[in-house]
Amino acid sequence: MEPLTAYPLKCAGPKAKVFAVLLSMVLCTVMLFLLQLKFLKPKINSFYAFEVKDAKGKTVSLEKFKGKVSLVVNVASDCQLTDRNYLALKELHKEFGPSHFSVLAFPCNQFGESEPRPSKEVESFARKNYGVTFPIFHKIKILGSDAEPAFKFLVDSSKKEPRWNFWKYLVNPEGQVVKFWRPEEPIEVIRPDIAALVRQMIIKKKEDL
Repeated sequence: MEPLTAYPLKCAGPKAKVFAVLLSMVLCTVMLFLLQLKFLKPKINSFYAFEVKDAKGKTVSLEKFKGKVSLVVNVASDCQLTDRNYLALKELHKEFGPSHFSVLAFPCNQFGESEPRPSKEVESFARKNYGVTFPIFHKIKILGSDAEPAFKFLVDSSKKEPRWNFWKYLVNPEGQVVKFWRPEEPIEVIRPDIAALVRQMIIKKKEDL
């Protein structure tokens, strides 16, 4: 039997090599671009950079609150803490707002299903029963993959996720979270920090004149 003879493979021509190199470069560029989109998104560093919906479902920018101190709260109507917290929030808003400070309320039904009402009814309930005048926004989710991005920013910044209704996050005029309180903490604990931040803001405004 005649022995098998190994024949050298035919080398690709110069044009094929150039095409292969160009194709590899294009693929690498595309991959780098996709990785940048996924991992190098511009980081939002202010709560006021987000858009949310008001109680009627209209999109509003939180930019309108920039330059003020804000106390952001997840509220609920049918909770054992509702009366005490709504009255305390009303008092704080009246004392420090609305020029320098605002309570921003976000209804949520994820804690004991204690906010079953639609957003407009939540707003009406709070206005009628407690006389609040601060903004009440559209009902949101705080936990899970469908969490409202603006509220998720508060949670990520503070490293503190709400475990119940009426968690409070203090946001400075630039949109950074500076402190948080659990729902059972009394207004007497919260008031000094709000007062100090408002005072700093007023002093800074006078210095900038």
